[in-house]
Amino acid sequence: MGGEGELVLSQETHTQLRAGERFAHEAAFYRGLDGMVETVAPFVRQGVENGESILVALLPDRIKALRAALGDDASRVEFVNMAELGGNPARIIPEWRRFVAEADPTRPLRGVGEPIWAGRRAVEIDECRLHESLLNVAFDDGPPWQLMCPYDADALPDYVIDDAMRTHPIASGPTGHASYEGHQHAIEEFGAPLAGPPSSADEFTFGFEDLGGLRGIVARMAIHAGLDHDRADDLVLAAHELATNSVTHGGGHGRMSLWLDSEALVVDVRDAGVIGDPLVGRDLDLSLAEHGRGVWMANQLCDLVQVRSTPRGTVVRLYAWR
Repeated sequence: MGGEGELVLSQETHTQLRAGERFAHEAAFYRGLDGMVETVAPFVRQGVENGESILVALLPDRIKALRAALGDDASRVEFVNMAELGGNPARIIPEWRRFVAEADPTRPLRGVGEPIWAGRRAVEIDECRLHESLLNVAFDDGPPWQLMCPYDADALPDYVIDDAMRTHPIASGPTGHASYEGHQHAIEEFGAPLAGPPSSADEFTFGFEDLGGLRGIVARMAIHAGLDHDRADDLVLAAHELATNSVTHGGGHGRMSLWLDSEALVVDVRDAGVIGDPLVGRDLDLSLAEHGRGVWMANQLCDLVQVRSTPRGTVVRLYAWR
């Protein structure tokens, strides 16, 4: 894992960040709850002292400990439960966009967000890793502000720490050996195909005339998986939106696969369309053309959504936890 390290960044980046000229995205590595407080509290307190707008998105136990350390300064901070906000990591960037858009333009901004914690499912961690790289794509060309992303170096696997070095231009604390890869990491991850459906999956090729039948298939599978009525309806609506996208924008047809595993009911929709924007479905603008609106809706309706697009086509995979 590596020992205690100093702040790691290029001289050019250091100068730009010090001058407040760009988005400052930092990975801060700590060890245990006390280490989190020792790492995050000074960062937040500095923002309070500077009169900045501050948003902190952490798990409830972290929020409780940080509030205690901040004392009266905690009243100057907006806190968000990351377990609720970031269960589906694709919902996090819209919250940061809201924070930036609604903040007082005369005050600097800083935030703290911890999307990866011990106990998250492997597929959730995969999406969190993509999310961290997409933050750079989303904010690098916008107004300057500071975002610290804490990582528990004692509790998380080495590959997560390594990836944090790749996705953050600034890193402090116990660090690995990987170097920052800028936007290239996001592009590569978004363009890396997902593994195909298991051999046990039910698969259907569909066109426009099949959309109604697909809704019934997904509904029956959802009930079989034990989802309640509301969650089943949400999954059916999300799958229908994506299948409609495939028919409208993906070459007139697509392929849907459904399967159950020990954790989830999974619905996989594939078509020949290509999505060029790795931030698809993470934009607050609901008027998006093509796949954007359908993926946005899926992100709001489903427990987890994976989107990958290559020159050979696009897959959107929906998860409903059992």
